[in-house]
Amino acid sequence: MENNGEKNVKPAAKGRETSEFLMAIVRTLSTSADFEQREKEKARIEKTFTQSDKKLVELVSENYQDLTQITQDFSTISKSVNDAREKIKKIKDDLSSCKTLLHCKRDELRRLWIEGVEQKTMVAMLEQIEQIKEVPTKLDNLLLKKHYLHGTELVVNAVAKLENQLAGVEALRDLKAELITRKEQLHEVLIEELNKQIYIKAQTPNFSSLPGKKTGSLSKQDTLKRKGGNGVPPPERMEFGKEVKEDLNSNPEDDPTHFIAILVESLYMLRKIPEAAEGLKIRIQPELSAIIARTSQYILESTSNQMDASNQSQYLLDLLENIFYQFRFVANMHKVVLRNLHRIITTGDQREVSGVPVRQECLYDMTDVWSKIQAVVELLLREYLDVENTSASRQRAPTSFDEPSTDINSFFAKKRPAKPKKMALFRFDASIHAISTNSYVDDSRAFDTGDLFSSSLLAEMGLEKNQMVCKPSVYNITAIFKPLEAFIREIEDAIACQDGTSSLQAFVTDFVQNIFLGHVHYTVSTSIGSATKGFDALRHVVDHKTQKELGVNRPLLTSTVTVDKNLQELRELMQDLPDYADQFLNMICNTLKEYRDTCHSAYREIVQYDSDERRVISAMWAKDEDISRFLSFSYEVRSLPSWRSLQVSQGQELASEDVCSEEEIKALNSKEAQILISNLTSSDGLIQQEIITDVTQMRTIANVHESLEWFSNRMKDFSNGLSARSTATAAESAASVSKLSARSTATAAESAASEYPPVSEKTLGSLRNLVKDFQDLAEICLLLLHLEVRVHCFYFLLPVAKQSNYAGPIDDLDPDSNVLKLNKDLTSMEEVLQQSLQPKKFKYIFESLGFLVASILMNSIQYMKKINENGIKKMCRNLFAIQQNLTNITMSRESDLDHARQYYELLYINPDDVITMIAEKGSQYTFQEYTELVKLHHRSHPALSPSQLEQRMQKLKDVFFKTPNGECDS
Repeated sequence: MENNGEKNVKPAAKGRETSEFLMAIVRTLSTSADFEQREKEKARIEKTFTQSDKKLVELVSENYQDLTQITQDFSTISKSVNDAREKIKKIKDDLSSCKTLLHCKRDELRRLWIEGVEQKTMVAMLEQIEQIKEVPTKLDNLLLKKHYLHGTELVVNAVAKLENQLAGVEALRDLKAELITRKEQLHEVLIEELNKQIYIKAQTPNFSSLPGKKTGSLSKQDTLKRKGGNGVPPPERMEFGKEVKEDLNSNPEDDPTHFIAILVESLYMLRKIPEAAEGLKIRIQPELSAIIARTSQYILESTSNQMDASNQSQYLLDLLENIFYQFRFVANMHKVVLRNLHRIITTGDQREVSGVPVRQECLYDMTDVWSKIQAVVELLLREYLDVENTSASRQRAPTSFDEPSTDINSFFAKKRPAKPKKMALFRFDASIHAISTNSYVDDSRAFDTGDLFSSSLLAEMGLEKNQMVCKPSVYNITAIFKPLEAFIREIEDAIACQDGTSSLQAFVTDFVQNIFLGHVHYTVSTSIGSATKGFDALRHVVDHKTQKELGVNRPLLTSTVTVDKNLQELRELMQDLPDYADQFLNMICNTLKEYRDTCHSAYREIVQYDSDERRVISAMWAKDEDISRFLSFSYEVRSLPSWRSLQVSQGQELASEDVCSEEEIKALNSKEAQILISNLTSSDGLIQQEIITDVTQMRTIANVHESLEWFSNRMKDFSNGLSARSTATAAESAASVSKLSARSTATAAESAASEYPPVSEKTLGSLRNLVKDFQDLAEICLLLLHLEVRVHCFYFLLPVAKQSNYAGPIDDLDPDSNVLKLNKDLTSMEEVLQQSLQPKKFKYIFESLGFLVASILMNSIQYMKKINENGIKKMCRNLFAIQQNLTNITMSRESDLDHARQYYELLYINPDDVITMIAEKGSQYTFQEYTELVKLHHRSHPALSPSQLEQRMQKLKDVFFKTPNGECDS
């Protein structure tokens, strides 16, 4: 209206402006006194009028069609308005006439109106009856398509009408009873559908971890897990504030979350929320057990043609991973249900149908769900871990480990002889018949687990005896521990345990600590005990096939390989059960300590030779710190690159500056010979029983050396791969023995960086000390062989000079009998040690032996009473025989024996000529050696006076110390 007023005002204002403009022009023309001025104003006005006229013509020409149309429309509208005025006037007249007539028939109209209302009510009731008669059919169709919300609303409204508006219609009594029954049954259908969405939909679509089915399926399963299972988003991301509506044109199961909301809303319409919550709670454990049964059967069917008896625990791992995946889905779906139930409770007061609000106590919570999940998993684990059978005969593992002694000399101290144990004369356990019979029985019982399981537990879980995917065993925990612990942490995070430990965690901890650790300890102890105990425990070596598998070229003790195999199993357990790494490392240390004591006991039995526990000379020397330190050092710098190449990893070469010159090697050989000669020739007595006469014992020592060196290297690599926890982490670990769920992030980070989890620093130190003990014993065994061969030389060669006659009248063409015995002894030791020791170590045993023999025989000249030419020939034959034998052993000419033979050949020459030769050519031997040579010459010629001996000795001294070589040799 305001706009129309503006339109009406604007033309009047415009007219006033035009008239005022004309009046101004007239006033200007009339008041102007100057004619010229009036003419100019007139001309300006005419010009303006001409422009206006021209512009008007242009506007009319441009808008001609619009003006024409406006004119026509105005005529049409004007005509319509006139017609409408006439019609309105006629209607007013007609209404006035009707009003007059109605006043005349008021009662009759009231009667007709009442009849019309009655007719409408009857038609509406008939329509309701027709609609209610169609309710069963419509309900069936809606339920068939799973449109439960519309179906519930339909049946609830129908029953309400039958109980209220149509309560008096007797013809609908049967239909009313049917619909009430359908309504009562509908909530059971809804609860069944809820359980189906929670449990049946939880079946894993792809068992990706099964053997032969890993390609391309893992990423799909991970994607499903990230979505919450089968494409269902986590409940935390769901929107519950929106009104629940159902689309009849879509499949409700396409969106499981919305479908569950529809089902809960339908139950609320039926006023069955408490019954539904109770029904869901009751069905949790049976449905979880059914999931286990279905998954077990699926795995058995999927792997029936490729079941591997050697890898049965993998099938259990597959079972648990798939079960955990489905249980996570079940938990997520229960969260969805509970969120909808809480939404119903929160908003129910505003739209309550029954007038009785739903109470919070009627519902269950996620703690109930996770408790049932833990109970079912615990039942399953009890079966597969064979808890019922193992708990009756459990063996407790040691929980403490004392620091072992690192003083190796303590193991060589005198001890009381142990009483011999009574042993069975023979057994049939290892016979071919027993082995084949046991193998047949084991194979036939591979999956015949009918007598091994508790029927009550199986029935409780819904499993049959033939549905077990693998044999029950305590060792099944190794394959499932890590995923089981991860699942337990999920449970504890979900339910926020107040005490920090869930019931399932408590069961696993109790099983590992009280059953599994004891079983492992008992098994390892039994296996190692059977291999290390007995008269020949340290004499048996592995066969060539085992040597090839282990990658070694010399025999190893069966006991060592058995111990290493058991320790390898414990190392694998440290990886499989990282939370118990300290306990397994304690077992390893205890086992090493026991085996170390066994090896030391066997060593003592070999080197003792009488009831007084006196040891052989080589063992006492090996125990002597000064001798062992020198011999090890001299060998280290002399037998290039043998000793040190054994201390470093393969492929690492010695530096060029470590190579010794020939003079240095000769000096070290001389020093070694001096030490040994000074220890064995200080008294007039001979070596009696202080040597190892049984060559097989030397083979045993060699085998012990090779085995312990191989074993210590493997254990050293293992100890180097371990890392110690920090002090804070160690304190946390000590506190977590009974509460393993409280794990630190720092420990997890350290564990990820190493192959093994971090362990206690004290236990790691104990392990490294034990490894060093094995290394020391291995080196002592090698040093013992090195010394024993040399003591044998003294044993056979000292009597050559002290007991043999070298002044006989007959030229004996054979070497001395002791020399022949020595050659035979060296040959037998060569045959034994060459098979048992590596070439570098064999070289270490026999290297520089010629220098020692030459030194012994040259030093023995002081014990000869006299000698003649026949004796000189005999001694040269002795040297030549030994030289030939050593050359065959070392594959190099022993030039030191030539040097000794030339020494004895000087006896052919008069001492004065020898002194002259020294003066002319220089000394080839030491002053002491020349002195003993002159003394033997005088003893061999009784006619010579003592004054002549003194004169020659003085002359020798004067000549020897004046020569350059003599100065050097002195």
